[in-house]
Amino acid sequence: MDFVQAGESDMERCAPRVELERRGCLPSEIMDPHSGQRVLEDRPLSNSTQRQSFTQLAPQRIALQLRPGEEQRVTVRFRRAEGYPVDLYYLMDLSYSMKDDLENIKRLGNHLLAALRDVTTSVKIGFGSFVDKTVLPYVNTAPSKWQHPCPHLNETCQSAFSYQHVLTLTDNASEFESRVSQQRISGNMDPAEGGFDAIMQAVTCKEQIGWRNVTKLLVFTSDGTFHMAGDGKLGGVYMPNDGRCHLDARGLYTKSHLYDYPSVAHLAEVLSESNIQAIFAVTGPRLSMYEELSRLIPKSVVGELMEDSSNVVQLIADAYSSLSSTVNLVHSSDLAPGIAIAYDSYCGDSETSGRTQGGECLGVRVNQQVEFSVRIKATTCLPGPQKVVLRVLGVGEEVHIEVATLCDCQCGDTQPYAPHCSGGRGNLTCGICSCQEGHAGRLCECKPEELVDAEAACRDANDTGPVCSGKGQCVCGKCQCNAQASGPLCKCDDAGCERHNGQLCGGNGQCKCGNCECHENYTGSACQCSLETSGCTQEGVVCSGHGHCACNRCHCDAGWFDSHCSRCADCQTPCEEHRNCAECRAFGTGLLWETCSASCNQTVNVVPASATDERWCQTKAEDGSLLIYLIERDKEGAITLTVNGKEGNTTKKTFKLVLSSVLGLVLFGLFLIIVYRIVLEIYDRREFKRFEKERKHAKWNEVNNPLYRSATTTVINPKYNGD
Repeated sequence: MDFVQAGESDMERCAPRVELERRGCLPSEIMDPHSGQRVLEDRPLSNSTQRQSFTQLAPQRIALQLRPGEEQRVTVRFRRAEGYPVDLYYLMDLSYSMKDDLENIKRLGNHLLAALRDVTTSVKIGFGSFVDKTVLPYVNTAPSKWQHPCPHLNETCQSAFSYQHVLTLTDNASEFESRVSQQRISGNMDPAEGGFDAIMQAVTCKEQIGWRNVTKLLVFTSDGTFHMAGDGKLGGVYMPNDGRCHLDARGLYTKSHLYDYPSVAHLAEVLSESNIQAIFAVTGPRLSMYEELSRLIPKSVVGELMEDSSNVVQLIADAYSSLSSTVNLVHSSDLAPGIAIAYDSYCGDSETSGRTQGGECLGVRVNQQVEFSVRIKATTCLPGPQKVVLRVLGVGEEVHIEVATLCDCQCGDTQPYAPHCSGGRGNLTCGICSCQEGHAGRLCECKPEELVDAEAACRDANDTGPVCSGKGQCVCGKCQCNAQASGPLCKCDDAGCERHNGQLCGGNGQCKCGNCECHENYTGSACQCSLETSGCTQEGVVCSGHGHCACNRCHCDAGWFDSHCSRCADCQTPCEEHRNCAECRAFGTGLLWETCSASCNQTVNVVPASATDERWCQTKAEDGSLLIYLIERDKEGAITLTVNGKEGNTTKKTFKLVLSSVLGLVLFGLFLIIVYRIVLEIYDRREFKRFEKERKHAKWNEVNNPLYRSATTTVINPKYNGD
């Protein structure tokens, strides 16, 4: 209880266990709470013989107590039950291009129920349809086109609508076929459809659709693209989608002209929160677009739909098998600030066997059990107990975890009138005295009215500044320092040391009274300098012999650079340094051929031409040929040159290559010109012959223009007899 020394803050009681023991605190008096967990509910997982109720996820309720910064692991088990109930809602595009599909869907009920009953004991199906928003430019609002939007007048057609809920989820196949057979095709103007509006209403209108707390599938069939958030502005619809149900008594969506289409993120959020898995059954041309969409929506799949929807039953069965064999454990999106969650998966002998990062297992079979280790950590003290909900996507079960943080010491009840507090002048709580009225001090040892100029003892002599250096309170003539201060007058600031890289004492020491006390192998005013030399050493040499190591970094001599001072501006590269020796030792040529034995002590091996990589040097020899060699250094520093022979004079080769290329291009150009002229000459001669032939066979007839009038007129007098 006398652990805190004079001038120290009561905050000094809080420190790591090692530090407290070093300062003399008895281990039995150290309060060191640990994180823990308690399972409140853990129903056993279902097996294949249980049909009345299903439990696939366990445990169901857990209580966690977390110390901030400590991680606690929770094991969650999942077993895929056989015959788990399924709700399937069929959402169909009724634009005109889906006319032949509708005829097949009208006969779908019995086949679809039969296919699903092969894998589950309880299945319900429902039906809804959609076209697009009922405003321009999505649909034609002219009266004639509004009443009959189909292109042919003799076709049975209904007015355009945004979305209509037709049949609540039921297990009656006949009712499904009856209600679907009453549907008529409709039409819109643009190729994109209003399917996002329909999905939003089908998900949010839970009571109208009849969703149960089971596996929920939404089958979306279309042969068109989709409108999304922002597209509504073309029709004057500016308000963002509110994500609420707006169906009237007939099941029609009544607010499509007020609210914009939902965004992809909004759609993914409501599908995930409602635990509904989407199956996009679309035609081939739209497949890639919906595959991109599926990547943004958790637990969704895409299947290719035949042009007439004849394969939709098999497509749904395959999609359900894929979805149900994929197990994704996630937590709710409204996770409280200060809680971090991560997952490790133990998938057994499924496709993702062994331990994997993240809460996912693929290829899980019926009655196979997988486990997840959920790592939960509180990064700070929480304001109170917080709820964390874990669930498997597509499964209507949850694990509820109540998380509380251990931020208060459980150090027993308050001891009233404790002898430790100056003979009963205060109550003792967790080793700290809470003084009675009229008493003060750390141990309630004084009465303030008995002290004469108590504050003088909390200042230096002749000092008129703030008491306790402005970093504490003067109680009974003694300073009680704040958390980061210490000393008789609180002059020592344990948070005022120099920083490095944004950390106090560089994170490599402790701040004591304004000065850094560095850990081993660190020095400097901010403990910023490491005494290690590993960062300076390369191949056993410090800074390549061209510099000195300080703070585990090389400081190079003048003219040298690089992280290990291994390069210099005027130095030859290793390839240049050994070129002459490689040439003279291997071929007896080059600048050093006369003094080769004395100048070159490398071991040289000449090998036949072989494949080389970036380690091999390729330089020009004195005769212009290409010299190829490899430099190798053993542990003792001896150098071996492996020479791969010389290739012919590269200058001559280059000249010949360029010359041959130019000549080839010129000759090819001349050839093209000659061919062009020959073809043109043949064409001209042929045309001239045809002209001559037509000219010879031409026959001309003289024909007077009936509109022509002669310039002279002759008039004969009938009485003139020629005399």
